[in-house]
Amino acid sequence: MIEIRDLKKKYPSGQEALKGVNLEVHNNEVIALIGPSGAGKSTLIRCINRLVEPTSGQVLIDGKDITSLNTSELRKQRKKIGMIFQEYALVDRLTVMENVLSGRLGYTGFWKSLFRKFPSEDISKAYALLERVGLSDYVDSRADQLSGGQRQRVGIARALMQDPTLLLVDEPTASLDPKTSRQVMRLIIELVQEHKLACIINIHDVILAKQFAQRIIGLQAGQVVYEGKSDDLDTNVLTKIYGEEDWNVKKKDSNSDDSEEDDAQDIFSLGEK
Repeated sequence: MIEIRDLKKKYPSGQEALKGVNLEVHNNEVIALIGPSGAGKSTLIRCINRLVEPTSGQVLIDGKDITSLNTSELRKQRKKIGMIFQEYALVDRLTVMENVLSGRLGYTGFWKSLFRKFPSEDISKAYALLERVGLSDYVDSRADQLSGGQRQRVGIARALMQDPTLLLVDEPTASLDPKTSRQVMRLIIELVQEHKLACIINIHDVILAKQFAQRIIGLQAGQVVYEGKSDDLDTNVLTKIYGEEDWNVKKKDSNSDDSEEDDAQDIFSLGEK
């Protein structure tokens, strides 16, 4: 379980990116962070694993306060925090297998990792994960030869190689087409359930958040302004998070010959997950 207590981040410029965030995430639970650009979503994700240093507050993972750890202790604790990045963060010149195995660097000695001498059980685990994410035929392909969806799947497999208890996901679908976005989100949710992880996803796509997350956290100007079940995310809540807007109807394509058929569906008239 992760517990965030009164987390604040103030930059030297005086900007307050986080203004006392409180949040709990349990094992086998997926929450989505939504909110306008600049609301503090990415900052919150990065403060949790201290890629960004919080100004004050606590981040407790299974009872251990991440914010109080020294460099050596933090390195050990980060083994249990898997991170999936918006821009994949792969090493393009390495193969898919090598990128996935890099998730074990925290467990492997320097010299062994330098010469890519990973234990046989790690290699077997990597093969199994690549099969699970649908990339068993791409083991020896270079990362720069993959599509965006495939690259994101490599990033997912790499994060799971750490044996994390917490999965942090930063805009996993920002560069993907709608179909691939749904596939990637569905895969993340399935793997969270299979591995019984706590998961926090920073996502701009409200429809995907509503479809796939169990709970929604709405951030605005560094503060939590909404916390509730995905099913309770209605137009009033969206207005509270983002401001006034017509959330039910999208503009017709005036150039379409079949404008009535081109009407966008209500944002809340969603199919099953």
